[in-house]
Amino acid sequence: MAEADGLINGKPGEMGSLEEKWKVDVVLHESDYDTCITMYGSQNVDAACLTNMDALNPSLSRASSMILPTSTSHGADACIVVDTIQTIEDLKGKNIYGLEKSVSEYCFVRNLEINAQKEKDYSFSNMDPAAAAAALQQKQAGIEAIMVWNPFVMETLAKRSDVKVLFDSTAIPQEIVDGVIMSQESLKKEGGAAFACAIIEAFYTTTAKLNAPDTREATLTALGEKFSGLDSEAMNQIVHQTKFLSSPGQAIALFGSAELKATMDKVVTFCVDHEITGRAPTLSFAQPAADTELAFDAQYIKKFRSPNP
Repeated sequence: MAEADGLINGKPGEMGSLEEKWKVDVVLHESDYDTCITMYGSQNVDAACLTNMDALNPSLSRASSMILPTSTSHGADACIVVDTIQTIEDLKGKNIYGLEKSVSEYCFVRNLEINAQKEKDYSFSNMDPAAAAAALQQKQAGIEAIMVWNPFVMETLAKRSDVKVLFDSTAIPQEIVDGVIMSQESLKKEGGAAFACAIIEAFYTTTAKLNAPDTREATLTALGEKFSGLDSEAMNQIVHQTKFLSSPGQAIALFGSAELKATMDKVVTFCVDHEITGRAPTLSFAQPAADTELAFDAQYIKKFRSPNP
């Protein structure tokens, strides 16, 4: 969206309006999610859009900061089951298909915990979310339950009338946080802070268009083209299931909240227990200290709000 609107050009040496304002050249790489994790972890890009959970492992070898929380999942991650499955306990003895060591498995396990169930009594089986969704949509034998994220949630519910959401991320509000993760080394370089501010302003400019009645429909349509070709009606539902942090105040409040610290305790414990990370990284909920491996740092949001870029 920022590229389409001319805010950020995205090509080397060519400038959009916000690049000119902040005097920085932003090069965009559009990739699928797993590739984004890999590119960031291998230090091929300065920043990437990742969840709070997926930022942990790269931070062990590359000190990082979440410079901007963009949204939280509010139903965008869901367990979809055939209609013969009525309760969580009905999942015992069945395979639940989804991507292991991901927010899908995290959301699944947290919902078990909330409902006083034990993870060892359930079988979460590794499958790419696109493949899992397609298998359930096509009524593949043995596929009765999947744990996936949008757009696969929306697509599956639309294509089969005899499936339903058993539980979803509404049970764990603000635990799955999407955001922009940036290398602390890159932030310290000349132009690093300006890069962060340009990205932050591009996000808030786009969400303002999403929230404005006269530009909402066109913005949803444009987003849908990037999001599996969904129409504006489907995108409306997806936006409803994704709580955008559409103002700097919301983002700053999240980073300073006791709830985020409690959430990260849960997320880190899950990642260590499931061997997603080799150990718990050192976290900070302010500007990073010398030993901070992952910071939730609002200083660049505050800098963006300053009248002197």
